[in-house]
Amino acid sequence: MSTTQSIETLYQSQQTFFNSGKTRTVSFRKSQLLKLSEAINVHEEEILQALHADLGKHTYEAYASEIGTLKMEINHTLNNLEEWFNPESVSTPFVHFPASSFILKDPLGVVLIIGPWNYPFMLIMAPLLSAIAAGNCVFIKPSNQAPATAQLIEKILTSIYPSEFVCVIQGPGALIGPELIQKYRFDHIFFTGSMPVGKEVMKMAAEHLSPVTLELGGKSPVIVAEDANISISAKRIAWAKCWNAGQTCIAPDYLLIHEDVADEFIEKYAHWVKQFYGEDASKSDSYGRVINRKRFDILNTYLSQGKLVLGGKTDAETLFIQPTLLTDVEEGATCMQEEIFGPILPIIRYRTKDEVLTHVAKHPYPLACYVFTSNKKTEAYYHSNIRFGGGGVNILMIHLVNSELPFGGVGFSGMGNYHGRYGFETFSHKKSITRTGFFPDLPIRYAPFKGKIKLAKWFMR
Repeated sequence: MSTTQSIETLYQSQQTFFNSGKTRTVSFRKSQLLKLSEAINVHEEEILQALHADLGKHTYEAYASEIGTLKMEINHTLNNLEEWFNPESVSTPFVHFPASSFILKDPLGVVLIIGPWNYPFMLIMAPLLSAIAAGNCVFIKPSNQAPATAQLIEKILTSIYPSEFVCVIQGPGALIGPELIQKYRFDHIFFTGSMPVGKEVMKMAAEHLSPVTLELGGKSPVIVAEDANISISAKRIAWAKCWNAGQTCIAPDYLLIHEDVADEFIEKYAHWVKQFYGEDASKSDSYGRVINRKRFDILNTYLSQGKLVLGGKTDAETLFIQPTLLTDVEEGATCMQEEIFGPILPIIRYRTKDEVLTHVAKHPYPLACYVFTSNKKTEAYYHSNIRFGGGGVNILMIHLVNSELPFGGVGFSGMGNYHGRYGFETFSHKKSITRTGFFPDLPIRYAPFKGKIKLAKWFMR
């Protein structure tokens, strides 16, 4: 559904439904989350098929990254929702005696969630479950670049929710601007995608003072120190870089490796790629494909921007790009300026930690940063000197699927966060309340003020 008239009708119906107060109770929210969980179970095979059609994802990869993670988060939310929902008592300064203070978690209203194409199911449903848990009505805009999944999302959500509660808007990405964000004030806009589009979303949202959460990307470094276990490091980095054919916002974008272990790393990386996908990754059903020809053509240009030490083979017809390592890449090369978002990993050798910081500073505020080392001081050095959204030590990407951790960027990689309690809070407003009785009614508050300053200084210290 995407005509201007239908959007107007949907927007007004959601405003009416929200104002009715039906979304405010914990029981209503839990029942809607259970519906979502049951629908995912019922449509599991269709979800897997849609993800394979759009991205060539193997059943295991699709389930692990887009279904299993959602089930865990829904269960986590159901188990903790009442605690998050309940008023939060806080202390009150003695000067306000007798009084008590607490925080109410209020739903925001009608919110808009705009999803990307790389994890087209999970990155719609995860913020959706947080928005539902917080008591909101929701507009959903899935990516039209993953059409099979977008249509399935609409089928699933319209089968379990009335449109005045959750609705799905289909159409080109340009739809989100003139037909949605510019015309209507949403109480929150949650966008996952590229930095250039995120900037435009924020500009349009500013006209209505709509708050935004931006989950963007950036050039996320992986740093391998000379004391790391090189075989295990190469194994884990190859896994992360080739997962979803490298089309992950928190995938390692480029490698900074100590020069003493670089050659060994390349050898081990090649070994593990062969172990994972065989002699020819194009024949492996465990290896995904690039989303479309436009992205394929961009990635293909990167292959000539350095020395190929692994991979480099492509097939435009099947949108296949072989797992690839590049060395001797010039800093000004396009692949070192743009987020790669594919299975191509540039390698930069370093000698000192200062060199690492210099390189990372050229691409500030990455969404993720990974450090491979056996030395906690090395780990702490990079954590203290690099600003990034989140990351891991000797592991990659799994911080995303821990509902106890906030997930989000900083600076150019985004603003705001979600998952678990943090998602509930993103889609809630914290109302600050102080309560007192009518008696005693202390005279110190009121005029005339003569002779009261000493008493005020005593109380307010």
